[in-house]
Amino acid sequence: MMANAIELHARKTRGHDARVAHAVALLREAAEDHGGRIVQASSLGVEGMVLTDMIARHQLPIAIATLDTGRLHGETLALIDRIEQHYGRKVEVFRPRQEAVIQFVRKNGENAMFESVDLRKGCCEVRKIEPMQRLLAGRSAWVTGLRREQSENRKAVPFFEIDAEGREKFYPLADWTEADVWQYVKTYGVPYNELHDRFFPSIGCEPCTRAISLGEDHRAGRWWWEQEGAKECGLHALPLRETAVA
Repeated sequence: MMANAIELHARKTRGHDARVAHAVALLREAAEDHGGRIVQASSLGVEGMVLTDMIARHQLPIAIATLDTGRLHGETLALIDRIEQHYGRKVEVFRPRQEAVIQFVRKNGENAMFESVDLRKGCCEVRKIEPMQRLLAGRSAWVTGLRREQSENRKAVPFFEIDAEGREKFYPLADWTEADVWQYVKTYGVPYNELHDRFFPSIGCEPCTRAISLGEDHRAGRWWWEQEGAKECGLHALPLRETAVA
């Protein structure tokens, strides 16, 4: 029988408890500073689930929100209900504007992302960037699960920064390893996306994500047909830009 992600990756390493305590302390401080105006922007990957567990476990006043792009795996969408049932916390779901999606697909095709980097980023603009702007509207801070270990592009992720709109942005898991993440999941029984058990360490839209092979980079399954340097959608770029895509 194939081992699941917990069996493969969970391992308590030196400093794990300290990293957990630091992440919780950072979340607690952020919640106190931004009372009611802070949100966790979750991709519903395992890092996001760890943060959701911390927020719920410590009863922190941080909203939990995600994007439904219209192209997500069924396993990802199913996790929204699992979160609400497991934690008794509402997940705010933001979707792309239907007319913008219709216009983009009519002009460029359903799978335009395979044609060029520009078209792939255009699809991300419609399905992810614009809904993300609405997700963040009225918020003074946000929390994400980026880690330095995830990719070369993320190796300098700080614990905290100011985004281009002046919001505070927190990365409580910045210094965590993959072993830390799965050890936390094992310790606290955190629900997670079933795709992680099928070698999907990084999960996005269904047509843009594949399983990875042994030894491949953590994000090798994202936009695998592109050059390495292009592999970000723009959600974590500064600034979050408003670009009309027809």
